[in-house]
Parts: sequence; structure tokens; C-alpha cells
Amino acid sequence: MSWVSILPPIIAIAVVFWRKEVILALLLALISSELLLAFQQNANIVSQTFVGSIERIIDVATSAGNSRILIFSIIIGALLVYIRESGGVAATVNLLMRRGVAKSKRQVGFLTMFTGMAVFIESNMSVLTSGIVARGLFDKFKMSRARLAYIIDSTSAPVCILVLLNGWGAYVLGLLSNYELDQSPVSVLWGSVAFNFYAIIALLIVAYTILTDKVHGPMKQAELDLQKQNVVSEAGAAPTKARFMLVPLLTLILSMVGFMFWTGDGVLANGSGSKSVLYATVLACAVAYFLLLQGKRYTHHELVELGFKGMGELLPLVAIVLLSLTLGASLKELGTGVFVASVVGDYLPIYAIVPVLFVTGAIISFTTGTSWGTFAILIPIGVPLIQTLGLPPSLVVGAILSGGIFGDHCSPISDTTAVSALASGCDLLTHVKTQLPYAITGGILALIAFFVASFVMT
Repeated sequence: MSWVSILPPIIAIAVVFWRKEVILALLLALISSELLLAFQQNANIVSQTFVGSIERIIDVATSAGNSRILIFSIIIGALLVYIRESGGVAATVNLLMRRGVAKSKRQVGFLTMFTGMAVFIESNMSVLTSGIVARGLFDKFKMSRARLAYIIDSTSAPVCILVLLNGWGAYVLGLLSNYELDQSPVSVLWGSVAFNFYAIIALLIVAYTILTDKVHGPMKQAELDLQKQNVVSEAGAAPTKARFMLVPLLTLILSMVGFMFWTGDGVLANGSGSKSVLYATVLACAVAYFLLLQGKRYTHHELVELGFKGMGELLPLVAIVLLSLTLGASLKELGTGVFVASVVGDYLPIYAIVPVLFVTGAIISFTTGTSWGTFAILIPIGVPLIQTLGLPPSLVVGAILSGGIFGDHCSPISDTTAVSALASGCDLLTHVKTQLPYAITGGILALIAFFVASFVMT
């Protein structure tokens, strides 16, 4: 496919920033992608575009892995509303403040960051856990939800791709195992951690933001707007018992670990992230339900009604996640990622190849909304360059992984961005707008680091 394959993501991004309508942007991008596919396949343009768009959504929704993500995104609404309306959030906030764990903005920020880092098994679970823990605390200290969304989003994926004892590591290892290299795939992958400059820099910028309590750009405006408002905490009901929040939350975390071992036949890294996060969420939701029922705070019928109310609150974001996944599938068939990857070319100076792989990965993940898809496209391009040009394997892999994470952070059509907004209770476009300057700063610093490393090592 020619350059026109990048038109759908451009349309999506343009409409997002022009009309401030994410669902409309994703729908128009999907329709334009299916229209280009109809031209490509010499099919009936009108019927194929209309029917193709609908069938693409059906195909994505009926995929087992995608269905689990969508169901998880709905059920988490019930869990959040149970925790919120139980009085457990307010009680937990008071408990943490009494224990001296969350007495200041700085302590709250580091508690949020370390919670996300501790749950490194799965990125959605990391985002979700730290978001639930911190919502009430951020409200208490009048810190914006945009800041919370930024902290949890910029902690989860970087930690997952640096620790590697999870599905992320298993996935990349599987891609590398298809090639013969002087070092073992495991050695190359672990060696890439030190060269994953964007992930490292992203975590350092988060730590700087928390330590100095300084925010910049649109984030600063969001904080100023918050100070002018009479903020009502989303702690929900009056304080009751901290266990109404802590027990479901611990169930969520511990069962996630258990299900990862179970689905991986005893090996954590081989576990299924989509299965484990869904099973853990359902179990935590059931625990929250029975706690409230046993505590006689609500009747069964009230809890059912409350649960559906929570699910309904998240339906717009679930629609965004579905359309993001669908657009990604359509762009994959269209060949958008492969076209963007062709910018690497055959005539680059050897020291420029690694930085260009990083930039290419950033563009692919930004325009397609997927970091894993970016890894799948670029590793087959990067590894042959290692074999033929003698480039440092871990540096090349580090650049590809960094690019995938960076572009995914910036992208308004990424499902990860949507889940981060969901977990923090922040408007999706506000999250994108306020996080973008931080991500771009980290990306520029990472690009400089890749140039320096390439000069030194090639």
C-alpha cells in the first residue's frame, strides 16, 4: 500500500483535536480505512465500506482476547461503584493519612507510582490498581485527575517493559526466538533493559513531577482550573470500613498473580494477561458484592442496580476501546504499519539506524494505537539489520521497544490511553492533551540518548 494508508490515523487524530469527539474520530478513521481496503481489493466501494466496517467491529468483538478486554472494561465499572458507594474509599483515605503514608501531595504521588510499579504483571492491572488507590487521595489534596492519569499511564507500561517477568516479556521473547543471533534471545531481551531509554526517562520524569510537585503546560492549567472549583471528592459515601475497599483490591492483585501462574501452567511469564485480568476483576467484584451484602449496607436488588449503574458509567469508554481495537485491526490489513516502517530505508548512515528505528516505532504506535503491534512489525526489520550490519542486538531491541511505548503514550486512539483515563476518572481528551508534553519531552531525550549510544557503540 502507498502513502494513502496513513490517511485513516491522520483523519482520526485531526478530528480528535478539531471536534473533540473521540468516537466520531475513530468511526471516520475506520470507515476511511475500510474504503481504502475496498479500493485495494477492487470490491464494491459503497457496500464493502459499510458492511466491512460493521463486520470488522464484529470480528474484533468476537476475538477471545478482545472480548475479555471489553468485558473487563465493563465489569470494572461495577467494582468501582461498589468500592466508591461502600464508604471504603473515604475510610481508606482517612486510614492512610492517620498512618502517615499519605500526609502530603508528595507522599500520595509516590504511593501511586509505587503501587503501579509493584503490579508489574499486567499494564491494565497496574493502571487500575493504582488508579483505585489514588482517586480519593488526589481529591483530598486537590490534585487533578489529569495528573493522576499521567502518573499511572507513565508508570504502568514502562515498568512492564523494563521488568519483563510478565506477558510483555514473553511476547517479545517469542518474537526474538524466531531468529538466530550470537546471543540467546533471553540475553538480548534482558540486555535491552539498559537501552530502553524512553521507559527509563518516563519513570524519571514521573518521579521529578512527584518530588517537585511541579506541573507544566496544559497539566498546569488543569490544576489551576481545579483550584478555582469547589471540588467534591469521589470518595462516595461517608467513611465506613477500610476493608470495603482494601479487601476487593487485595483480591484483585493477589488473584491476578495466581491466575497468571494458572494460565501459564506454573510459569508467570507465560500467563495470559487478558484472561488473568478478567478473572481477577470478576472475583474482586464478587468479593465486594458479598462484603456489602454481608455488612447489610445494601440489599441484593440494590447491589444489582448499583452494579449496572457503574457499568453504564463506563459504556462510552468501552465503546472507545472497541473502536480503537477495530481501527488497529483494519490498519493492520491495510498495511499502515509496514508502510511507515519502510522509512528506515537502505541508505541510512549506520549510526542513524537505531535512532530511526526508535522514531519509526513511535510513528507506527502513534498512528495505530498499539505498542505490541509495533513490536511485531519492527522486530522482523530490526533483527536482520543486526545480522547483516553487526549492530548491537540489545541496543536495537531497546530502540524498538522504546519507540512502541512512546508512540502508544502519545496516541489518542490507543486502548491503553483509554483505560488510563477510565482508571483515573479523567476525561480521555484531557488526559491526552495534558500528558503529551511530558511524553514528547521524554521522547526527545530518548532520541538524543539513542544517537549518543549509536555513535559510541557502532
